[in-house]
Amino acid sequence: MSGKNTGGEDQVLVVQDGYVATVTLNRPEKLNALNKNMWTRVGEVFRALNDDEGVRCVVLRGAGDKALGPGADISEFKNERNNSRQAAEYGRLMHAAMHAVRDCRHPVVARIRGLCIGGALELALMCDLRIAEESSRFGVPINKLGLVMAYPEIDALVTLVGPSVALEILYEARVFDAEEAKAKGLLNKVVPDDEVDSEVAKTVGHICAGAPLVNQWHKKFIYRTIGGSPLSAEDETEGFDCFDTNDFKEGVRAFLAKDKPNFRGN
Repeated sequence: MSGKNTGGEDQVLVVQDGYVATVTLNRPEKLNALNKNMWTRVGEVFRALNDDEGVRCVVLRGAGDKALGPGADISEFKNERNNSRQAAEYGRLMHAAMHAVRDCRHPVVARIRGLCIGGALELALMCDLRIAEESSRFGVPINKLGLVMAYPEIDALVTLVGPSVALEILYEARVFDAEEAKAKGLLNKVVPDDEVDSEVAKTVGHICAGAPLVNQWHKKFIYRTIGGSPLSAEDETEGFDCFDTNDFKEGVRAFLAKDKPNFRGN
């Protein structure tokens, strides 16, 4: 992908091309298995992207075509997650990264090829949209390791698929295909393997063509709504702030002129 590399040659890469930032889990020799360094970097990267005015969409993907990721790097458990105290500390790091993805004000799209298991699926759950190839595989087989999915991941999973399907996924601990994942509500789109990148590009193009402030508001409002707490008068009034933006004026002008709008994000 053309553009500037803003993440360095490490295990989580960031490349920005125009309005689109692509975040790559870059550990292909381990199928992008997530380690402590990667969780730290994911949090740092998404917090930085949240503040970047030049971004209108973020794509999360894995290096190569074999996996977004197979889950956690189990080899770390002996030294990093060997008891509840260590696990809680490690969990805080993971959840900070997950919240950084979910709370990023820009739309986030997961591009999924190959394995999307365990922690990789949990990261994908934090994205706004998930687009996968037909041969991709999904699952959270952590009960076979004696592990529990913690509340932030549970919340994201149940929000997408409901409690009964979430329990089915966790109880059975199966690895299943993309068609079943789509039927369960985990995915937005499933496409032939050779079309996943073009489908992601098309979706990202649609997103970037819209008014960026409106996309940010819609994301904020939807997650605010499913949070369950009552809306304040200020919350409800915010829905009309768009009428004071230059992008609103530009959108109306372009519509009346049968022209393509040039949104500037202000």
